[in-house]
Parts: sequence; structure tokens; C-alpha cells
Amino acid sequence: MKVLFVCLGNICRSPTAEGVFRQRLREAGMDGRVTVDSAGTAAWHVGKGPDPRTCRAALRRGYDLSPLRARQVAAEDYRRFDLMLAMDHDNLLRLKEFRPDGARAELDLFLGRYGLGRGVVPDPYHGGAEGFEQVLDLIEAGCDALISEIKGRL
Repeated sequence: MKVLFVCLGNICRSPTAEGVFRQRLREAGMDGRVTVDSAGTAAWHVGKGPDPRTCRAALRRGYDLSPLRARQVAAEDYRRFDLMLAMDHDNLLRLKEFRPDGARAELDLFLGRYGLGRGVVPDPYHGGAEGFEQVLDLIEAGCDALISEIKGRL
């Protein structure tokens, strides 16, 4: 199974999901069976690390996001990944708009897939310091649901 998390700039929500999911996979003994990555629909931050506030919030919970670097979604991702999970409706729409012919990846809302929250991971920049904690809460719940789904598939 190959999973790609997608947000706009790939510096807060999607790298958080990547880091949390990687650790949860290790804890579940599934890290060798699932490939995980993250990307953005925009190219503003390509090559940069996650936002420092994202890193601090994640590190407080034991997730080290510092090695991650932003990249933009590429046409090959649609063929490489089984699931491309968008953090919100706008990014899901962008993924659908740029989907190349012959793509095999299933596109969906990350939290909407599991009926969590309001179906989207909110942009943490609108919620102050608490916004980054709220994003982590939602992403942890979503990652646990995704692991349950993958266990059922494998």
C-alpha cells in the first residue's frame, strides 16, 4: 500500500500526517508494508522544511518532522500511489483537476473518508498556537483509522 498526504504548501498539514503516520505504522509493526509521503498542490515551499510551529507542536508529541522537505504533487504520483488523501476540499479538487489519464490512485478527503471532524483538516494558521494542536489531534485520529483500513486490506 502506498499513501500520499496532500495539502496546499506541504509545510504543515500533510507533512504532519506523513510524520504521524510513519510513527504509527512503526508502532503497529507495519512500516515495511506501507509507503508514505506528502506533497503540496502548490510549489511555493519546494525544498523547505515544515513550518517551525508545526515542528514544535509535533515534537511535543514525539514526532520529528525536521527531516521532511516540501515537494509539489507530480503526475507520476497518480500512478505511484494507491491513495492520495487531501486535507481539504480545495486540495481534493486540485488533485482531481490535474489527474492525468491512466492514473490509478484513489483520491479522497483524509478525514472525510472516516467521518472524522468536519471531514477536513483545518488550516492551522487560522487557529493560533491551538490550531497546530487541533491539527495534530485530527491527524492522529485519521492515521489510526487509516491503519485500521489498511490492516483490513492487507
